[in-house]
Amino acid sequence: MITYKFKTNLKCSGCVQALTPFIENVEGLKNWNVDLNNPEKVLSVEGDEQLESPQILNAIQQAGYSGEEI
Repeated sequence: MITYKFKTNLKCSGCVQALTPFIENVEGLKNWNVDLNNPEKVLSVEGDEQLESPQILNAIQQAGYSGEEI
């Protein structure tokens, strides 16, 4: 299992809902969540070994948001 963390510009649960269909389609993704209480709105993603950070960043961008791996 591999874990990635991203600083995002997600602001609320509506933003998370908008991201959901995009991130759920990332191949190899097993679990994800967004800490909206963190000032950096950290998206944590777990997946199998084939999961790569550019796939996740692409999903974030397709949803209309920005992300930066931390």
